[in-house]
Formats: sequence, C-alpha cells, structure tokens
Amino acid sequence: MTQIAIIDYGVGNLRSVMRGLEKAGAAIVVTCDPEEITASDGIVLPGVGAFREAMDKLGTLQEVVIQSSREVPLLGICLGMQMLLETSEEHGFHKG
Repeated sequence: MTQIAIIDYGVGNLRSVMRGLEKAGAAIVVTCDPEEITASDGIVLPGVGAFREAMDKLGTLQEVVIQSSREVPLLGICLGMQMLLETSEEHGFHKG
C-alpha cells in the first residue's frame, strides 16, 4: 500500500486531507518527522492562513520538503500549493 505523509506543521486542515486520501486507498501518516516524510511514497503539504506565517511554521521542514519532492510526488493543497512558489506578495514580499 502506498504511504502518504501529510506534513503537520500547525497550519492546515489535516483531518479532511487524511480522510480523502484514506478513502482513495492510501496509508496515511500525519507527521512532522523528517524521517517519516522522506520514507513516504508521496507528500502532502496542506495549509490554511497567511503565507509568511505558514512558511515560518514550516521552518526547517522546508528543506526536507524540497529534497523529498525530488524523489517522490508532492501535492500542495490550498496555501500549501502557494508555498511551493518562489515568492509571495501577500502582506509584503516573502520567499516560498
């Protein structure tokens, strides 16, 4: 069974994403553990709220997401999709 890591960094509707992926037949791990993220077959980056605050909360996991996405598929949902961009101009200029 395919294992999907849903990144839990304090900004997102994890339960809705988890239920949808489970219904599609995936094994889910909701985690902020870099090892669990890199060991997964796919990654979901959910997000709700403002860009800068979400990037701040993602913190050191940002590099884990970047590196892991070179090996496995990465899906950004809502704000998580916006965070995949290089920059944002929401409430100022911020790096993605």
